[in-house]
Amino acid sequence: MHSPTSTISRRTTTLLTNAKYFKHRLSDNTKHDTPTMPSPPPTPEEAQRRQTEARAAVTASLASVGASVDNEMRTRTADLHANSAAIAKQEKELAKQTAALAKQTAEWDKLLQGGTKKLNEVGDIQNWAEMIERDLLVLEETVRLVDGKGREREESASGTGGW
Repeated sequence: MHSPTSTISRRTTTLLTNAKYFKHRLSDNTKHDTPTMPSPPPTPEEAQRRQTEARAAVTASLASVGASVDNEMRTRTADLHANSAAIAKQEKELAKQTAALAKQTAEWDKLLQGGTKKLNEVGDIQNWAEMIERDLLVLEETVRLVDGKGREREESASGTGGW
């Protein structure tokens, strides 16, 4: 796509070329009306008419270029407004999706915190179970030792065992 400056520059060049063409045609028509006989100089009315026609042609070319540039600018402006509306719509949708994502993240974080708490509780229960197991082992050993010493006394009292 061409920039507006290059478009205007091209059209200005076209206008200047057209103006030179019309000027050349006017000078050619005044110089060579018939190939065999030189043409008489144009009357002031004829020269005025030709000049008016040339001005009208140049003015029409300028108006055409102006209308073309104006139409191009209006088209670009309409595109910019349409794109602006589309971007605003996308921005609203993005904000909505971001809020939904934040909500989902908060739910996941809550679930994670709950899972972590449960794991800590399981760890605490395991630790508690290990402590109870150690206490039971100590009791078992104590009972075994007490049970073993009680048998020794029974044997010594009967006189069969002992020293």
